[in-house]
Amino acid sequence: MRVLITGANGFVGRELVRCLLARGSLRGQAIDSLLLLDREFEGPASDPRVRQQAGSITDAALLRRVLADGVDVVFHLVSVPGGAAETQYELGYQVNLLASLELLNQLRDKARPPVLVYASSVAVYGGDLPARMTEQAELNPQLSYGTHKAMVESLVADLARRGEVDGRALRLPGIVARPREPNGLRSAFMSDLLRAVAAGERYSCPVGPEATCWWMSARCCVNNLIRAAEVDGLELGTQRVWQLPVLHLSVAQVMDALAVAYGDERRALVSYAADEHLQALFGSLPPLKTPRARALGFSHDGNAATLIRNALNPAAPRPLSLSGALAHARR
Repeated sequence: MRVLITGANGFVGRELVRCLLARGSLRGQAIDSLLLLDREFEGPASDPRVRQQAGSITDAALLRRVLADGVDVVFHLVSVPGGAAETQYELGYQVNLLASLELLNQLRDKARPPVLVYASSVAVYGGDLPARMTEQAELNPQLSYGTHKAMVESLVADLARRGEVDGRALRLPGIVARPREPNGLRSAFMSDLLRAVAAGERYSCPVGPEATCWWMSARCCVNNLIRAAEVDGLELGTQRVWQLPVLHLSVAQVMDALAVAYGDERRALVSYAADEHLQALFGSLPPLKTPRARALGFSHDGNAATLIRNALNPAAPRPLSLSGALAHARR
């Protein structure tokens, strides 16, 4: 089994690498090679199964070299985040759209259709959402990032229909808790809040305590990515794009869970200076029902307390077994 991860040195990518190496297998086969593609890596790989390739995904020749010996599963995670893609349009266009199209085009030339798991985003919905949402919600992206994600989703579904790439696209919510550093994500305040409270640092939150967001820990996200790779293609049929289940929580509810975990006195560390535009896009999200995704074994963290543990516990991700994921989905 040869597995490729693009954006492997990113926040979610590093979690996925650790989890796959710990599991040792995917789709019932031992992982012989884990091919990692990103602009740079923090150091040489210590595991003999890992092959690092530093460079830009926009380099078509690099992609051909990486794919030359064949690949069974691809996790396509790399992207320029929403805020950065909006201010640097050309960069977002090259990475989020053109590089994704080139990757899919090269994969469709393979003799045996590989499995592709594409990390899409809830940004495809834009703002002005209905009071309650379902998996059939209309797409109305209001950022270039969301527009490009929606376009790649369509191609993933089309190539799956043609039998040329066994594609699966997951719409990810805000994934926490990212390191507190500039990353171009407009939803970064979700991670910054968690990190600041955990570290006992003051934080000015750009949305109010009443703001409602869609939350998921990196650990839970990785379990869902792996679940997407392992679902049998025949079971999927024509449905190739899923909105993941999310935790719909207000900032106040998350603060309550943080206070339980770290002490009630840490509430005083957080002040609020709401940015109306940011709150409209990322802090006014409605409840979201996802029965189809749950039926396939996709899940959220469960509750605010578990979200905090999963997001801030430094322990390696614990992969869900297939039976465990399905049991969680049925509850």
